[in-house]
Amino acid sequence: MNRRQYLVTAMAACLAASAARAQPASQVVKAGVLINGGPGPAVDVLRREFARLGYGEGQGFVLEPRYAHGQLDRLPGLAADLVQSGVDVILALGGPAARAATQATSGIPVVFSIVTDPVALGLVAGLERPGGNATGITSLDPEQADRQFELIRAVFPKLGRVGILSDATIPGADANGLAPIDRANVMAARRVGIEPLLRKVAGGISPDYAGALEGMVADGAEALLVLEVPMPLRDGKTVAGLATARRLPTVFPGGQAGTGGLIAYGTSVLDTWPRLPAIADRILKGAKPSELPVETLTRREFVINLGTARALGLTFPDAILKRADRIIE
Repeated sequence: MNRRQYLVTAMAACLAASAARAQPASQVVKAGVLINGGPGPAVDVLRREFARLGYGEGQGFVLEPRYAHGQLDRLPGLAADLVQSGVDVILALGGPAARAATQATSGIPVVFSIVTDPVALGLVAGLERPGGNATGITSLDPEQADRQFELIRAVFPKLGRVGILSDATIPGADANGLAPIDRANVMAARRVGIEPLLRKVAGGISPDYAGALEGMVADGAEALLVLEVPMPLRDGKTVAGLATARRLPTVFPGGQAGTGGLIAYGTSVLDTWPRLPAIADRILKGAKPSELPVETLTRREFVINLGTARALGLTFPDAILKRADRIIE
């Protein structure tokens, strides 16, 4: 190698080394995850889907989860921590988490799921054109409340009163303390001639589910509908066990068949998790959240747990069993 070739090669090597030293931080993509509850399968799903899209941890990508562990008053601080850590996007799982994220930043994109009605919560201006820094996917089904109460009426034709278990921490409550999902289900119950007995548990590590259920039973509840809200969603197995011990047949949201409840019906938030990295990927590549329509999950599932039915001494008519998408023995 002559002197000129040597100098050119050496300069190229120096420039490459300099560039590598100057830009590592900008080449690392950081995705924050804000979750109402604690560690669970959601983060594993996100890691898998990010990796499938080429965002492998340790290969220029970092996933930073933050967990509220059911203490929703911690969410604003956790969201602020993610903002200060310089994440490029925040994935928020749950309405309270999404609300905290959008209040913590107007510049960092927020991609949400497990949000029943993002418009009612003020996360977006509209589903087609969100208009701000947030978009995502919702399991919002405008017909969910009516359809599940029609199902409850078909399964229990003589039912007079139903307990409805909700969460006092969800945002968007009106002057009567009812959030949009509460109002929708109270009205749907009345439309089929069933008296709703709504109880809302407070957040925290150990909500008083037993007290809520005891109050419903004392008021004459003959079955229990568990809404798709943070605390009961997190503690589904506990709620199902307490309800079965009190001889209350339970109806859970879609995707909650594994809780041990009698019935699970509707769209499933579990189906929303794999879509979040794909939406985040589009944003990281230049798409604007304000212009990305909120995706709506529409696939419903009806699951019957015959083991729980036997524990309650119940049988299902053949017509109802034939309607089920899946039966757990």
